[in-house]
Amino acid sequence: MASSYDYDEPSYDSRSYPPSSQASDVGYDPNFVPDSVKTFVVHLYRHIREKNVYEIHQMYEGSFQRLSDRMFRESPWPSVEAVAPYVDNDHVFCLLYREMWFRHVYARLSPTGRQRIESWDNYCSLFGVVLHGVVNMQLPNQWLWDMVDEFVYQFQSYCQYRAKLKNKTEEELQLLRQYGQAWNVYGVLNYLQALVEKSMIHQILEREKEGLEQFTATDGYDYEGGSNVLKMLGYYSMIGLLRVHCLLGDYHTGLKCLAPIDISQQGVYTIVIGSHISTIYHYGFANMMLRRYVEAIREFNKILLYILKYKQYHQKSPQYDQILKKNEQMYALLAICLSLCPQTKLVEENVSTQLKDKYSEKMLKMQRYDDEAYAVYDELFSYACPKFITPSAPILEEPLTNYNQDAYRLQLKLFLYEVKQQQLLAGVRSFLKLYSTISIGKLATYMEVDEPTLRTILMTYKHKMHAVDSDGKIIPNVDVDFYIDEDIIYVVESKSTKRYGDYFLRQILKFEEMISELDRVKLD
Repeated sequence: MASSYDYDEPSYDSRSYPPSSQASDVGYDPNFVPDSVKTFVVHLYRHIREKNVYEIHQMYEGSFQRLSDRMFRESPWPSVEAVAPYVDNDHVFCLLYREMWFRHVYARLSPTGRQRIESWDNYCSLFGVVLHGVVNMQLPNQWLWDMVDEFVYQFQSYCQYRAKLKNKTEEELQLLRQYGQAWNVYGVLNYLQALVEKSMIHQILEREKEGLEQFTATDGYDYEGGSNVLKMLGYYSMIGLLRVHCLLGDYHTGLKCLAPIDISQQGVYTIVIGSHISTIYHYGFANMMLRRYVEAIREFNKILLYILKYKQYHQKSPQYDQILKKNEQMYALLAICLSLCPQTKLVEENVSTQLKDKYSEKMLKMQRYDDEAYAVYDELFSYACPKFITPSAPILEEPLTNYNQDAYRLQLKLFLYEVKQQQLLAGVRSFLKLYSTISIGKLATYMEVDEPTLRTILMTYKHKMHAVDSDGKIIPNVDVDFYIDEDIIYVVESKSTKRYGDYFLRQILKFEEMISELDRVKLD
């Protein structure tokens, strides 16, 4: 298969891995390859050689999952050395197989420290082939997304694993000392950035805007005999970079990495539901942390409405549980955003109904800004936030301590500090909604503060209810704004535009459902 990839590498059996990379289960023989696995790898190998994307996708999404459920529920797949002879010892196929092997271990078993390090080595080899070779094959977008998604997940998992030092064995500590560069944050960022740059995906998306490229129309595939692998890995790496920077708490940089993708439009990122949800989840979370609440609410509303409509079609997908989990987390984040910035007119009726069912009581508590309210903010943030990481290598000296929660505690502290700063703003907003004009003295009396303090509160309101977008422009987050002229406050309340189209669409859908039900009724 080396000729198919146009990449000159030694056959896979020349590469050796220590036996410790295999499972320690006594009943597991890494060298035994059942007939069904032989058939699977032989057919998958042939389909990849023939660039038969449909069949590759069927085997990747269907056969691999079914075999895992039936034969490898509690053990790894056969070792790559055992299956290599059935695929001509093809180097690149073996790298792909090993990537799936490790993903299976992470999903269903508990990876050892050595397996985590060897998975890093495998990604380095795989991305090295893509970046420095000429990979002439087409793979399904789902697989390519899963590669990037799993790469970032394993990085996050390793950082958490490395930060829990208290109960580490001497062997595990020795591995951490010996392989200090494994899953290094700079290495992870460099690979993702290199894939973006080498794929020239920024230029491709720019040319598409000018009508010179058919990237979205072809779903990123190359129908002229070329390859989609580098191009799509580069595209998904922009989303991967957003996720990594969110894990690090660098939200500005994360959004900057995603900027070439116009998420206000349907795009290639929406084809794979995991990519779609991950993009909007991290995009919305980053905007929430930057106080761009309106943008976060708008995008959360769109993706939650999408999941509400289409989640039943993904019930058999291996990602279904993850879809449901992210769905619940985004409702929690939407509840936070609407409590800090009451822009209910941006939320669709169906999403609003679901939100009220889940969080109506907690949202009422969050409006009070007392200790109970802060506890609710703490609870929802802790449930819905990403698993933040500390990227620096640990200090392996006694006494060994766990510091895997440090990054999360810092982000929670910053978030709750922001919430507390807005404590008086809810009162200001409630008074402003009652008046079109009011004097500063009168409002100060109502709020039981002196006039200089009220002016400070009003300036805080102006500051906190506006944010700076990615272009440096100041954008409002308020439905109630004001200006002051000669000690008189003039209130400007935004008028919500009625969306008749949405109402009629909902009624049409209900009418069609009624007709379908009537058609199924058999009259005697």
